[in-house]
Amino acid sequence: MLELVKEPLPWTQTELEAVLRSQHRRYHHLHPFHARMNSGDLTPTEVRRWVANRFYYQKSIPLKDAAILSNCTDLEVRREWIQRIIDHDGQGEGEGGIEAWLKLGKAVGLSRQELLEDQHVLPGVQYAVDAYVNFCRTRPWIEAVAASLTELFGPDAIRVRLVALEQHYPWIDPAGFDYFRARLHQAPRDAQYALKQVLKHCRTRESQERAVQALIFKCNLLWSQLEAIERGDTRPQEGYKE
Repeated sequence: MLELVKEPLPWTQTELEAVLRSQHRRYHHLHPFHARMNSGDLTPTEVRRWVANRFYYQKSIPLKDAAILSNCTDLEVRREWIQRIIDHDGQGEGEGGIEAWLKLGKAVGLSRQELLEDQHVLPGVQYAVDAYVNFCRTRPWIEAVAASLTELFGPDAIRVRLVALEQHYPWIDPAGFDYFRARLHQAPRDAQYALKQVLKHCRTRESQERAVQALIFKCNLLWSQLEAIERGDTRPQEGYKE
């Protein structure tokens, strides 16, 4: 006689939240590159490499949020989620998170053209960021929302980073740090709303575990970006032929 295998019971919302928050140990604030940044040990070249490659991620955020919107059937969620695109794109010239990051680029000695044309983007960074956008396009919207929960961990890391940048890198114009100051307010708001949706919609153990795996995927992606930036791999030479 076949023995029925019992499906694991769903976590309570409190348990699921605890599992999600425990992924903090995977967050990229623990990467050696960020440790060196916070200690003031990065060279100007390394700072510029980080800014240029992180910009590729920043400018892709509205694309991943638009992908989430395109898959989301919940009207109320769409009305709320669209604010993220506005925060990054702005509603006019000179506004938004992307513009703020371009200001950071200028503060460290990078031109708008260099950033907008991806002149310094490393292959590993491009691959990781594109994988994230593709994840949000192809996975159920609630899993993409779960992946965004790295924002739960961001504000604490940003506070430390902001103090470190101001203290250890006096050659950077402080006006370039406006992006981080804005995210100290935006990220907690965004994270709490996303967490609320994951706790609300992920009610089976299977969907809960998929949400956790989505968050792990995002943590690994951010870590992979820093791995490439830490190594400083160059792009293939133009015109190279085998």
